Amino acid sequence: MRIFGTTRDGRPVHAVTIAAGDLTVTLLNYGAILQDVRLAGVAHGLTHGSDRLADYEGPMQYHGALVGPVVNRLTGAQAPIGGVMHRFVPNQDDRHLLHSGAVGTHAKLWEIVEQAPEAVTFGLVLPAGEGGHPGNRQVRARFSVTAPATLTMEVTGETDALTLLNFANHSYWNMDGSARWDGHSLRVAADRYLPVTDDVVPTGEVADVAGTAFDLRGGRVISVGDPAMDHNFCLSGARVPLRDVLWLRGTSGLEMTLATTEPGVQVYDGRAAVRPGRAAHEGLAIEAQGWPDAPNHAGFPAITLAPGEVLRQVTQWRFAMA
Repeated sequence: MRIFGTTRDGRPVHAVTIAAGDLTVTLLNYGAILQDVRLAGVAHGLTHGSDRLADYEGPMQYHGALVGPVVNRLTGAQAPIGGVMHRFVPNQDDRHLLHSGAVGTHAKLWEIVEQAPEAVTFGLVLPAGEGGHPGNRQVRARFSVTAPATLTMEVTGETDALTLLNFANHSYWNMDGSARWDGHSLRVAADRYLPVTDDVVPTGEVADVAGTAFDLRGGRVISVGDPAMDHNFCLSGARVPLRDVLWLRGTSGLEMTLATTEPGVQVYDGRAAVRPGRAAHEGLAIEAQGWPDAPNHAGFPAITLAPGEVLRQVTQWRFAMA
């Protein structure tokens, strides 16, 4: 563990490196950020990060972060919880709530609860009423590395009042270390996806991928705009045991396999996610999560958590030459 930097309000941020087999991973306790992923024999990092904390407090606020308590969007910055409409402070187009706004976990300093050579656990307490969210919520995020090259994230949460919880890692991936992700092959095991409005919020329709540019079931080479992506792929109607759902392969043959318990995975093409000194579309954000805007659509899998229940979201990344 080492000091990575100091927040604007003077708090130290630590970097923790864990490793096993061929994989070395560095995480920050600021935002539970996945700052760097390195595979032995590969000259470049696999995810996009920064060595400057100021970047994460600024234009890279979601890069690599664990986003919650409600990742993605809530239409109209509101949601019914237990039959009561709760309203939040909009931060997208003065209309919608994106990634929980100013109280999002991506911008919080997490406690380092446990640390070992191959694993680290971060903890966070979210107080009742913060940002309009009910319930005192206890959250933990455990990251572990296993040989030959697997990274696993397990997020658990509890609450003392009915609330919404839906977390996702928001890393940007590029298997080639190239300036853009053009030429990568993407396969997603989803028969359906969620169309979105011009504001990138779900319309409420659950559409078949068949006959659309979002039919990636067989895998194909993708390029910028083919298709333009900031969409949820519907993997299942509920949380299920861990299974493989997405495969991203670079032109080098290096492949990332994503497994998750979650019913959805959001794929974002990075058109507005620009690192300082870089250009758009540098990496693909791949966010395993519950379906976005779920409380506002009766047919979407619920993201509510009640007292006495335990949230458990698991996401796993495996790396290998295809």
